[in-house]
Order: sequence, then structure tokens, then C-alpha cells
Amino acid sequence: MQKNNDSIDALRTIETDVLILGSGAAGCGAAIAARQKGLRVLLLDKGKLESSGCLGGGNDHFMAVLNSGPETDTADAVVKFYNTPVSGFSPRLIADGWVKVMPAMIDVLLEIGVKFATNEDGSWLRTVGFGQPGNWWINIENGATVKRRLAKKIRSIGVDVQDHIMITRLLTGDGRIAGCVGYDVLDGAFYVFRAKKVILALGNTATRGWTNSSGNPYNVWFSPYNTGGQFVLPYEAGARLMNIDTQQLATLIPKGFGAPGMNGINSMGGHELNALGERFMGKYDPMLENGLRVNQIAGTYQELVEGKGPPFYMDMRHLSKEDVQHLQYVLMPGDKATYNDYSEQRGLDFATKPMEVELSELCFSGLVRTRDNFETDVPGLFNGCVFFAFSGSMCGGYSAGLNAAEACLKTSDLAPIDSEEVLKEKERILRPLHTGEGMTYLEFENAIRQVMNYYMGYRRNQKGMEIAFEKLTFLESRLEDLKAEDYRQLMRANESMELLKMCKVTTRASMERKESGRACYRRTDYPNLDRDLAKPLLTWEENGEQKFAWGKEG
Repeated sequence: MQKNNDSIDALRTIETDVLILGSGAAGCGAAIAARQKGLRVLLLDKGKLESSGCLGGGNDHFMAVLNSGPETDTADAVVKFYNTPVSGFSPRLIADGWVKVMPAMIDVLLEIGVKFATNEDGSWLRTVGFGQPGNWWINIENGATVKRRLAKKIRSIGVDVQDHIMITRLLTGDGRIAGCVGYDVLDGAFYVFRAKKVILALGNTATRGWTNSSGNPYNVWFSPYNTGGQFVLPYEAGARLMNIDTQQLATLIPKGFGAPGMNGINSMGGHELNALGERFMGKYDPMLENGLRVNQIAGTYQELVEGKGPPFYMDMRHLSKEDVQHLQYVLMPGDKATYNDYSEQRGLDFATKPMEVELSELCFSGLVRTRDNFETDVPGLFNGCVFFAFSGSMCGGYSAGLNAAEACLKTSDLAPIDSEEVLKEKERILRPLHTGEGMTYLEFENAIRQVMNYYMGYRRNQKGMEIAFEKLTFLESRLEDLKAEDYRQLMRANESMELLKMCKVTTRASMERKESGRACYRRTDYPNLDRDLAKPLLTWEENGEQKFAWGKEG
């Protein structure tokens, strides 16, 4: 085990210009942009660049508008769709930070060998998804290899990469970002990272707070290694979080197999059936299965409540032979490489047999409040995880990287760090190695999930959420009982601490939104939409207490 050093001078300190936390799609986009400015760029992740983040498992679609003629294929259409009173996005943030950089990111993907599916006339195969007005989704043929291709580019352009580093705290000094601390999950080496500017790219979703029917917290829709750092770290550093009350996401997954891919199935024309063989989504969204994801989830759960399921199925038997082939053997494995193994073991053939599906586990999401220049409430801290999916992550990361780099060029020095804070954090991180008798991370997390599954599921109410918060607070009092026998378990223990904080913040925020209809869950005590609440909810920490305000400027 690593020895405890009581002096900051004995710690490993690394300095750079732009520090990027997280090497998924957003982190890669940020690294490309910042490196283009000729700056020193350091990219950190507790995983390995070639496989880290949700993109590490593959992806089958890239969202882009191409200005091909229809009004629905324009930046204005994207802004109109995403710039809602609740979204927290400004028109400029969407237009300049996402849509404007789509062509550049497509060029990067083509350069590294990503293949987009084409129609017979050679044009790209594009589909409609998630209730959007236009066919914005370009199909990817070799989606399982995208991350490895991106990683090769990142390493080739001179970005400094440190794999296997878990970040546990942001550092500030003189009222601005100073860097962060973390440790190597393989050997326990503790690091202090100092930078002029820092970019958050730790993933816009966090998992392991709930489970699906498999009961396996690692068999989930998004990456199981994202447990909330994207939100918890800036929250603890003074930033304001937005919409974590409404952005608790879910999807449909193949029964017992935590795989994404419903965008492909829905957009190719799959029909969802209940146990009675009825196609029911017309009751919940005018675009049926291809409508808003939140409506498909809410509709499926309502059918379940009414006793019309489980089981539920996605039926593709009516699709053409060519579409079935593309969907089952190109798109789905592109999102998760083991999909064909699952299909073979289940005897599943889209052309002849409906696929049984289930509601996934819920997962956390939201937004760190972000200005149009991608800077957060913490000066010098930029947000790369603003938008959604592969396209939103990579484009948003790229925009954050450009803005951070331009700000870095105007910054002459590093902010000071608090040595006492650093040493205290080191002690906190390593404590589970010295606990002795206590709880493993599995025991601790299972308790968290029992609370969240029971009180914070698809149906919830004020009293249940209050009990959930009380129980999570009790678990917080047992944090010092967490134990770890090696550095791998130490990483899991620190993830558990992060997860608990995320659950507490989200549960408390959910109590504030006394309505239903904007999220995947429904409040039984407030079952209707409240038009006066058509605005984002902000939350932040002040003197150890969670505060709230309505409206993105609160």
C-alpha cells in the first residue's frame, strides 16, 4: 500500500494549460479543439482512452443537420426543438455550440474511418428519432470501433493522456479554478493536477442508483462507471446544477440485457406491443414509438399499471428484409458489440420473432449551469457535457475546448491551491484502505439502490421521497465504515460516495417539482402538469445546505 505523506511537497503534482476531466466523446472533442490552439492539454479518466465513456461501448447514430433543403433540416429547427422554457439552453448555445460544429466533427469522424450508412443513390441514410421534426440521425455502420479510432487520433496529435486516474475533488483558489486531485486506481498514487483552465467531461448521465430486472447494477443502459462526478464535483465547488429533478432518464432495453439501441428500432419503424398484442403508443404520443422518449416510457409504465404488461415487445416483422438486416446486424451491434451474442442465445430473429423488452433502470442526468461560452459558475471551469448523445457530447466538448483554450491564452498564471484541503482530501480518499471491519462497496450500494428503487421509482410521492432522503442521510453517516482491500475496491468505494451524494441531491430536488408530465416518473400526489413550473430548477450547496431557485438565472 502507498505510504501516507503528510506534506504536499511529497505529492505528485502535474501542471498543464488545459485540463480535461473525462475521456469519453466530450473529452475527445475538447482535446481536439484545445490542442488545435497549440496548448498543453492533459486528458484524464479512470478508464482507458480506447474504451472509456459511453462511446467506449459503441454507437449507431450521429445527430446532424445538413441543410439539405427542408426547413426541418436547419439550425433554426434544432434551436426551436431544444430551446424550451425548461431546457436551460439558450438559442446561441445550441446554434453555435452544437449545430455550427457538426460539420467539423463529421469531418473528424470521416478522417478516422467512421463509415456512415448510405442509400442506393449514395446519400447518407438518415432517420427521425425522439419526436424530432427532421431526419437528423445519420446511421453508422462500424459504430463499435469509433472510440478506438478517436483514441488513436487523440494520442497522435500530442495530447497528454493519463489513464486510470479517478478525480475526486476540484480545487479553487483566488475565486477561480485551480485544478483537481485524484489517484491512480491501479497503484493508489495520489496526484495534484494544476491548470489554467479545466473542462468537465465526465458524462452527462450517471448510473447505478437504480437497477433493471436483472438486478445487476453493471448491466445497464449507459456506462456503469459514471456515478455522478460530472454533477457532484462542480456542485461541491460552488456551481449550480439545473434540471436534475426532471432529467432522470430511462429507455426500453432488451429483456435482461442492458443495451441501448431503441433509437434505431423506433426510427426504423418498430412497433411496441403490450401483452395483449396491442400497439398502444398512439395513446401517448402522436408520433407513436418515434415520439418523445419520455412519452414512450410513461406510456409503457401506464400499460403495466393497467395490467397490460409485462411482457412488452418490439415487433419488426413488418419491416423489409433490407431494413431488418441493417437494424439487427449493423445498428444494434454498433451500439453494443455483444448484441449478436444476446440475440443468438435468445433465438432472436427480428424478421420472424418480436423482441421482448422492458423498462430500463432510471439514470441521473441534468445540466451544470453553463454560459454561452461554455463556462460554468466557477470561473475557469468549462462544461463539455451540455448536450445529449454522441453528437451532442462530441460537439459540445469541442466547443468547450475552443472556449477554454481561448480563455487560457489570456491567462498568465495558475491559481493557488490550499495545501490543507489537498491533504485532507487525500486522507478521505484512502480511508477505506484502513477501515478494517466495515461494509464493502457492494453492501453499501445495494442499500442505496433498495432505497431508490422503492421510493424513487416511476411512481413516487412526497412522503416516500422524504423517507428516501432520511434513509440516504443515514447511509451518509456510515461512510466511514466503507472498506476496501485493494485499489480496485478503493475506486468502487469512492464511486459509492459519489453515488450517494448524487442520490441525495436528486431526491431532495425532486421534492421541489410538485407536478407530473416533464419527466419519466409521475408524482401520484401531483399528477398533473403545472404550467407555472415551465422553468428549470436550480440547486446548489451553500454552507453545507442544499438551496433552490426557479429559472435559469436564479
